[in-house]
Amino acid sequence: MGPGWIATIVLGGIAGWLASKFMNRDVSMGVLLNIVVGVVGGVIGSAIGNVTGFLSADAGWIMYLITAFVGAVVLLGGVNLYQRGKVR
Repeated sequence: MGPGWIATIVLGGIAGWLASKFMNRDVSMGVLLNIVVGVVGGVIGSAIGNVTGFLSADAGWIMYLITAFVGAVVLLGGVNLYQRGKVR
């Protein structure tokens, strides 16, 4: 069983903030966008984790944070590639 919706928001905010720092985003995203990026990143990370067998059904909150971080990095990497192509 996964984390509840409050834990998902908190973990999503942390994961989104960490991913924005890791990806060196120069735009201050704000708390709401960090939460959105982290929660969407959690969905992406969970999908990647389930396909690769890395994420089990009984994973704890640290594992959810890690997968949300990885998913948020993938999401921000895609946004960076899109913005880079759009500017040219």
